Amino acid sequence: MGVLSAANALAALMSAGSSVAGVLRPGLALPAGEPATAGVHLYAQAYAARSLPLGVATAAAVWTGAAVAWPMLLVSGLAQVADSAIGFRQRNLGMGIGAGACAVLHLLSAWWMAR
Repeated sequence: MGVLSAANALAALMSAGSSVAGVLRPGLALPAGEPATAGVHLYAQAYAARSLPLGVATAAAVWTGAAVAWPMLLVSGLAQVADSAIGFRQRNLGMGIGAGACAVLHLLSAWWMAR
């Protein structure tokens, strides 16, 4: 399970890292030329406040083989499904495809661990 754990931990940390990037540059996910308003800044901070702990906790759970690893992967996978849908709806293919790939990885891994 070493490679699968490492892949899930990396995906979770990359998701958490993207929320930090969003705080530092809130306009990253916006269409070109759209301004990063005060609301966008607030949303980026609120997203990071949830994404960072979830990503770090998921990475730690799968890396250490904790009993809560599969539920953490399930929750993280469902969050990635939502992120992917948002990305595709906003025509942000990088977000849509990247989050979708992480969703598949997390959800299949959760299923594999829970069976």
